[in-house]
Amino acid sequence: MRIYRAKDYNDLSRKAANIISAQVIMKPNCVLGLATGSTPIGTYQQLVEWYRKGDLDFSEVTTVNLDEYKGLPKENDQSYYYFMNENLFSKVNIDKSRTFLPDGMEPDSDKACRDYNEIIHSVGGVDLQLLGLGHNGHIGFNEPGIAFETETHCVNLTERTIKANMRFFVSESDVPRQAYTMGIKTIMSAHRILIVVSGEDKADIVKEAFFGPVTPAVPASILQLHNDVTVVADEAALSKCDESVGRK
Repeated sequence: MRIYRAKDYNDLSRKAANIISAQVIMKPNCVLGLATGSTPIGTYQQLVEWYRKGDLDFSEVTTVNLDEYKGLPKENDQSYYYFMNENLFSKVNIDKSRTFLPDGMEPDSDKACRDYNEIIHSVGGVDLQLLGLGHNGHIGFNEPGIAFETETHCVNLTERTIKANMRFFVSESDVPRQAYTMGIKTIMSAHRILIVVSGEDKADIVKEAFFGPVTPAVPASILQLHNDVTVVADEAALSKCDESVGRK
């Protein structure tokens, strides 16, 4: 596991975008696993800026997203499809027919998960998977206690995750209670993993996930066992770790 210490959120975003852009340049037809949430937004903005300058070409890239709320149509402004379209897909020359997310409107959970697993397998797996880190160590919507060997599955969101996402909705009652998410087995099958973490409120879980025991109680801890993981975190997120962590 490589850890890069960023000065602040903007520096974090540039460093993460550098890693993703290098993947796209080295393998133009790569498969990117993408994440939503507030932390990756700056990374996507940087990628868009470099595309507009002519430095990046997404025309051959395929994407598979980590997750999608169950029951939200693509047009809903809180769906993850909408998020990706607003923050990246509509701003670069990506072929939208090669951008994939779980089908949140498929009521049959088994079918939705089976279909998404087949899509991921059909594109040849993920070359580079981008992740964020939840306060309880969740990656995707894989909450504490979920088995490490799961593939795409339907999860019941915890109260903590619902409350964390409530700020994006009119009221707590509008927050979906379930989501389809890539499982940890699928995430760990990616050739490379990039995880971005920002803020002092993540400092405790950063220390626990990356320097504590590997346990399903902290889903992100499994990343310690992957052979190609890069963590980009800002000073605040690394504030509970040894000061030498991430410094050159």
